[in-house]
Amino acid sequence: MAAESLPSDPDRPVILWFRDDLRTSDNPALNAAAESGRKIICIFVQDEASAGLRPLGGAARWWLHGSLEALDEDLRRRGAALAIYRGQAHAILLKLAAETHAAAIFWNRRYGGGERQIDEAIKAALKAQRIEAKSFNGHLLHEPWTIRTRADQPFKVFSAFWRAVHQAGDPDLPLPAPARLESFSGDYGDAPPPVRLADLALEPSTPDWAGGLRSSWTRGEAGAHDQLGGFLDEHIGDYAGFRDFPARAVTSRMSPYLRFGNISARQIWHAASAATHAKGHATAYRDLEKFQSELGWREFSYHLLYAHPDLAERNLQSRFDAMPWRDDPATLRAWQTGTTGYPIVDAGMRELWHTGWMHNRVRMVVASFLIKHLLIDWRAGERWFWDTLVDADPANNAASWQWVAGSGADAAPYFRVFNPVLQGEKFDPDGSYVRRWVPELADVSGAAIHHPWDLKTPVPNYPARVVEHHYARQRALDAYKDLR
Repeated sequence: MAAESLPSDPDRPVILWFRDDLRTSDNPALNAAAESGRKIICIFVQDEASAGLRPLGGAARWWLHGSLEALDEDLRRRGAALAIYRGQAHAILLKLAAETHAAAIFWNRRYGGGERQIDEAIKAALKAQRIEAKSFNGHLLHEPWTIRTRADQPFKVFSAFWRAVHQAGDPDLPLPAPARLESFSGDYGDAPPPVRLADLALEPSTPDWAGGLRSSWTRGEAGAHDQLGGFLDEHIGDYAGFRDFPARAVTSRMSPYLRFGNISARQIWHAASAATHAKGHATAYRDLEKFQSELGWREFSYHLLYAHPDLAERNLQSRFDAMPWRDDPATLRAWQTGTTGYPIVDAGMRELWHTGWMHNRVRMVVASFLIKHLLIDWRAGERWFWDTLVDADPANNAASWQWVAGSGADAAPYFRVFNPVLQGEKFDPDGSYVRRWVPELADVSGAAIHHPWDLKTPVPNYPARVVEHHYARQRALDAYKDLR
């Protein structure tokens, strides 16, 4: 188009690129777009074509569908709408910006290696075309380059990192959602056409395995705030004391909402602080500190991902490269399907398959079992969680698996092998959690539910143990000795 036919500057829109920030409140990029005085084009790009991006697993894709649907409804209430595209983000954004004569593109930052490379390339291309590209922090309490050691290095120990976060002070206060957005209705020229949400095929159809997920979750921003409000009203006072007991519904279950940005870490931090201050007693502050430290571990994981983009593939401690992992598809499958013969492990894996989520204490137990009892590479477990968790997070998932394996930053010692029987007896003492997810054991009473192989009469239809604990523990310790 000739220069003289360009639209006047006030008529040039701003493109708002949604990614892992699928919400309207405390969304710095959205607020900046609204405050620019320009009309807005709100877009989401399902990019499975660019190099360096990890495709979402099945459960995460299901969550993404509901989040996009809810976001579009929220935007429409404010006068805008969400246009969905499929393809290479770089090509789509540059073509859309050129055809609409956009003045700027705004987005909230991402921290994975492939994502950063894409964003940097798009910024450079937009700068060459004299289109403003502006990014914001909408995902973390503090960005990776702001919390560093005195030697200006990324932290490797969580406790030191967490002290530094506290020294940095509270994160910024959350931003309110814009009351009104003015959508761009001008000429899109030859811009690529958007697709329907259904065209992304994010939800399963044949077979439809998501029934348990649908009955367990309300996706989207409103669901996030309802979940957080219920937790703060009813359960945060029990958090420090009972968070490790999977039968007690005292954890927040905010992880999938954080993963897709249906709510921000800042919103959770400040809402929890306000709820605690309203109570004002010492035990409430203990619960708050423990809860906020879980936000801290997520934060630490993202700082690790920023420093180590291959966190899901490479041992942070290189000595674990020599670990003699076993290739055993049969026991891996028993672990995946919750048929290991260890009740607490099987309950956790079945909860995961049914709901797309697993209690954090049980996550540690099942991860330890795979790595140390079965001597199967932690990456096989990380990949299974990536496919089956609704909160499959590129930082938290990988960092936590490496923590259990002993190969990561500030990791648990490899020689610490969780005894699944003792873990069950300690954290599910009456067997309620196991009975819920392993109905074959519903009639077993008392502590025997955690070691059913000792019963005089075998339990019908419940599998035998895939490995004996003491043998597996010694095998794991012997493998670790070889590493040293």
